[in-house]
Formats: sequence, C-alpha cells, structure tokens
Amino acid sequence: MEPTDTYKTISKPVSDILLKERKSKFYGYAFPITDDAEVKPLIDELRKAYPTANHVCYAWQLGVENYSYRANDDGEPNNSAGMPIYGQIQSFNVTNILIAVVRIFGGTKLGVGGLISAYKGTAQLTLENSRITEKIIKEELTVSFEYAEMDTVMRFIKKNQLNLISQELHMNCKIIIAVRRKELKRIQKELTAYHKITVSK
Repeated sequence: MEPTDTYKTISKPVSDILLKERKSKFYGYAFPITDDAEVKPLIDELRKAYPTANHVCYAWQLGVENYSYRANDDGEPNNSAGMPIYGQIQSFNVTNILIAVVRIFGGTKLGVGGLISAYKGTAQLTLENSRITEKIIKEELTVSFEYAEMDTVMRFIKKNQLNLISQELHMNCKIIIAVRRKELKRIQKELTAYHKITVSK
C-alpha cells in the first residue's frame, strides 16, 4: 500500500462552543498548532479569559506519521477529561490540533461517567463546528543546472505544476522546488534524465 501523503487538520481556531450539563458549563475551543510550545500560552489565555473556571482540560496531537500527543485532566478525576477529548481528535482523524474545554462548575457533581460524556461531547461539538481541511505533504528538491538549461527546467516546473520555493540564477543556477511526496520519485527520475541537470534532496 502506498504511504499517504495527506493529513487532516483545522484551518482556523474555533471558540466558545457551549455544552451545558446539570448547570455546569463546558466551553470548547480548537486551535491549529504546529509545535507543542504553542500549547501553554493558549491555555494560559483561556485561564485569563475565564477567571471563575474550575478546570481547563485539553488534549493535543502533532505530527503526520509519528504522532506525539498529550491529554491533561487539570484536576478532574484521572482520564475523565483529557482522554475523552483526545478520543475525539482520533475519531475525526485530525492532527496538528489543540482542543481545550473550559468547565465552570454549576454546583452539581457529575460523577466520572458524566464528566467523560460532557468532555467528549464538548470536544465532538467543537470539531463539528471546525473547518477541517486536507493538507498535502510536500518535500523539497534542489535542482542544479547551467543557465543554458533554464528554459527546460522552467517548462518542466510549469508542466508539473510544482511549487518554486527559492531560486539562485547565475551561470550555475540552483532552485528549490516543493514536490508532493508520492510524486517525488517520478519527478527526480524525469529531471535527472536531462544530462545537464542534477537533483538532490
């Protein structure tokens, strides 16, 4: 089976998705992220925005083939908040995402089962209100050639609709192109078929 070269994530943040459960209010938030260093500032902002919140629970996942993730219960009973939120990230098959749920206690205890249901439900609602997009994984190739080959290279790039990342055009030229992962071998092979062109990753 060919390895996938696409993944799903959300295109922009989603906020204030409200679920009420026995007077407790659960506010769902989703953020696209590319690094785990982004998580703490976002959670800190939510704590500032909801000074009366009892808990700000969350889960995030990063990566495409090798996932890293974390789930945080923020003082709720073990695995009653972070993991149900993370379960929805897996259900919707999205990555590079942080989902946080802010809970404002309404005076009635929900029990572990009630909490799991509320956090799962809020995460699900939040993702249903998100715009999920499919992104393509691309890899960069460096193409080196003499100036005389410029036309050949540019025609090839245009024909294959490749992204030009950078170019250095002198007597000896070097350009960097972004290629969809599953096209990589074909593009490398076709470019190196021109004798005066070298390709490296």
